Amino acid sequence: MSSHDLAAALDAVAGGTALGTACRAPGGVSGIGIDAVDLERFRAVIGRRPALAGRLFTDAERSYADRAADPVPRLATRFAAKEAVLKALGVGLGAFRFAEVEVVREGLDAPFLVLHGSAAARAGRAGVSGWHLSLTHTDLVAVAAVVAVFGPGRADHPRTP
Repeated sequence: MSSHDLAAALDAVAGGTALGTACRAPGGVSGIGIDAVDLERFRAVIGRRPALAGRLFTDAERSYADRAADPVPRLATRFAAKEAVLKALGVGLGAFRFAEVEVVREGLDAPFLVLHGSAAARAGRAGVSGWHLSLTHTDLVAVAAVVAVFGPGRADHPRTP
């Protein structure tokens, strides 16, 4: 699949419902991103292009989703988180591979973000030292909100270095 095909597939999933901004503001917020994914559109795209899941998600993310009776809501919330990270960093598609942004879930703890490779490097250059993540979904839509934090790490947030 070419980059153009990937971008078209991602546009089809997002459906133009995403908002986001990146700015440096007082209080340690470097950027905010939010994304919403229509579950049926996402299901249709993944159904037409099964290999797309391998490009978008890590093995651990796919494994976590596959433990549910319906993996689509779990994958869609993770896709929304990846899009929200792009927005929080103020960059567009192609800045890094989607699989370089990973949503990790340990037991019953809240999910958190781990960035790898060029995504981690991009965040480091932007001065991002940590992330806040919120995921939710209904029967129709999956939503993720991401806040990028800059500056020294915060001891009060266990997932922020």
